[in-house]
This record gives sequence, structure tokens and C-alpha cells, in this order.
Amino acid sequence: MEVDDLFQVGDKVFYPMHGAGIIKAIEEREVLGETHEYYVINIPISNMNVMIPIKKIQKSGIRPIIDRQTMKDILFDFHNMEPKESLPWKERFNSNMEKMKTGNVQDSAEVIRDLLYYSKEKVLNTSERHMLNEAKRNVISEMILIRDITESQAADLLKLTS
Repeated sequence: MEVDDLFQVGDKVFYPMHGAGIIKAIEEREVLGETHEYYVINIPISNMNVMIPIKKIQKSGIRPIIDRQTMKDILFDFHNMEPKESLPWKERFNSNMEKMKTGNVQDSAEVIRDLLYYSKEKVLNTSERHMLNEAKRNVISEMILIRDITESQAADLLKLTS
């Protein structure tokens, strides 16, 4: 795959390990005597830059951010659909972990919705609280770039009402 077929400077992307960001540069760096090209991605929600080797971009799970309408549909489902049947903790955790690994915003929104729902019945354990925070960070970071809103405004869109 040619570099021209991939992302360009200014593209908004989602990196599953860190959240949504903007490609700020494409740079060459020498590592162990070999020159490699890297995407430099600025992740606004964590105020950091991440460098990803272009050769490894497909394996990294980086994708373009979704469009406004898709996010609107996801938020509608988020607020209007009930969680699926209650699973035992271990099965629920494994299912949610698989969803988180996909980097798919719909999956992350489902994790948030389901864990918020379960937290009304019983206090979440440390692992699930961490997963909930990671899922929120992922969805919020993408909303910030899609809608051009603040982190606080994006977080407000994820509040469930009883």
C-alpha cells in the first residue's frame, strides 16, 4: 500500500490505544540505522503526540473518525436502548473487553451504557470502573473532533437520565 493511499496531514483519526486525534505531520526518523516514516498524531483529550510507523498503521487499528450522523445515531441508541440481559461478572467483563479492543465507537458506547446501568444496581469493581473510564475517554475524544465541542460538552452528551 502506498503512503498516498493512507492518511494525510490534517486527517482526523481514531487510535484505539489513545483516542481520537489529528495527524499533524508525517516525519522520517532514523531508528537503529534504518529510516522509517511516521505519522505524528496529536491527541487533544490527553494533550500528547503519538508517533506511529506508517508500515504498521493497518495493524494499529487506526481508522478515520466517524461522521456526525453516525455519532448522532449512536447517541440515540445509547440513550434509548436497554442493556442486554445481565451476564455474570466474568462473562460481562470479557464481552466488554472484546468490544473495547475493536476501537469501534458503537461498541465503546455500549460498554458505557451497560456499565452505567449495572452501576445503579451494584458498585462496579476496579476493573470495570477503569474500563468505563477508558470507554468514556474514547467516545468523548471522538465526539470532540466530530462536533467541534469541548470535553465537558461531550461528557454531558453521555449522561444517562433515569
